[in-house]
Amino acid sequence: MGGELSCTHGWIENCHFINHFWPVFPLADIASTTISEVTLESAISYTLGGMDDELMYSNFAMKWTLILLVLLVMGGEVQGNPNVILIYSDDQGAVDLNCFGARDLVTPNLDALAGRGIRFTQFYAAPVCSPSRASLLTGLTAQRAGVAGNAGGTAGLPNEKFTMAEMFKAAGYRTAQIGKWHLGMAPEMQPNAQGFDHSFGHLGGCIDSYSHFFYWSGPNRHDLQRNGNEVHYPGRFFPDLMVEETVRFIKKRPEDPFFIYFAINSPHYPYQGDPEWLEYYKKQGVPYPRDLYAAFISTMDEKIGTVLDFLKAEGLADSTIVIFQADNGYSTEERAHFGGGNSGSYRGAKACLFEGGIRVPAIISWPGKIPEGEVRSQFAVNTDWMPTLAALCGIPLDAGSLDGKSLVSIIHNANAETAHAEGYCWAFKTMWVARKEKWKVIGNPYDSGRPDAVFNEPLFLVDLEMDPGETTNLAGKYPEKVKELETQYKKWVEDSE
Repeated sequence: MGGELSCTHGWIENCHFINHFWPVFPLADIASTTISEVTLESAISYTLGGMDDELMYSNFAMKWTLILLVLLVMGGEVQGNPNVILIYSDDQGAVDLNCFGARDLVTPNLDALAGRGIRFTQFYAAPVCSPSRASLLTGLTAQRAGVAGNAGGTAGLPNEKFTMAEMFKAAGYRTAQIGKWHLGMAPEMQPNAQGFDHSFGHLGGCIDSYSHFFYWSGPNRHDLQRNGNEVHYPGRFFPDLMVEETVRFIKKRPEDPFFIYFAINSPHYPYQGDPEWLEYYKKQGVPYPRDLYAAFISTMDEKIGTVLDFLKAEGLADSTIVIFQADNGYSTEERAHFGGGNSGSYRGAKACLFEGGIRVPAIISWPGKIPEGEVRSQFAVNTDWMPTLAALCGIPLDAGSLDGKSLVSIIHNANAETAHAEGYCWAFKTMWVARKEKWKVIGNPYDSGRPDAVFNEPLFLVDLEMDPGETTNLAGKYPEKVKELETQYKKWVEDSE
């Protein structure tokens, strides 16, 4: 879209043969180039039309003609800027989609999305809402993004942090945040100050989906905003409002590329699934509170399906990258009926650093451009989406300062190495984790899925290949591995300050 052609570095680096003909222009110089108002026809005309004169010797024009011809023949990546919709669910268990293993859930739309793209089975995020969203939008760990815990009061995402929305906006995209924000209520921390042209949703951590009030301690507060102004839609189901806002935003200028951060408030408490789904799970005999949670998951799937159907009806499906990911594991809080979600064989839940708190379902789809119906098991993190999207969309980005790494090589090659061979670290409250390859050490462990669990040792070491459920502490058996990971964590803390 946007009348532009782009050559992405991932494809260009495989075209070294062209340099044998015109070594004057190294491919590295044009790998990230976006050329406006250039067509295959005009390039050929310019290059070949003057074979009897000096144009015959035009290195630049001839080189681009060859590149364009080869891309065309190979079905390569010459296209307008793809649209991007990044769907972020809220408090969803690691296996809580049918395509991720939850056989008691009905999720046909997200299952179909995975069938049209790639499903990640070892994908990670932060353990609670705000740190996860800050990492997603900045490509930085929560500590480096300045959001180590949930936003509230004056706390939130510092305005000086460069966000994914600002990246897309600088590249000429229209940008929208629709749904949950939870990254600060101060004007300078709100979506419109962080790169989003348009915003609609709630600024706090959760709302009642019908009254749009934030029910917590102290006076109840109405929390529904559009571009910084309070709006009222009493009785309207919030996910329906999100879908309508998304459709309006796209229809306003469908010819321009767009980036939409669609942060749905499901299945975060309060559980408010459609009555039809509540009745369905009741008839299926799904026990409480799984039935309430399941109904909200299926409702979410249905609303996402409406957006995906709209893209298809408007002829935008093939030109839109769609990402789906959960922000963290399922909740065991009282307001969530002490559970309902499912982390499968993984230990833990939201608000802890065992796998069930930080290992999340993730999918990417771009029909005709990336593999379809495939699975990737490499270690990856939500910080990776920012550099990945920059690469896929041909947007220049200084990714060297980010904690995230591009997943493009993994997307195109199931056998590619993880982009995080050097390891990765987390910290939340008094807990911390250092992970490298199959080894993971948890400092000051706490299991939110089993709050009564007692840990007699401050360090808990696991081999995730042999023990993905984190049942056995190997710290005493492999003290040298514990020391190595402790050193990794200490260095990360120093680098994060």
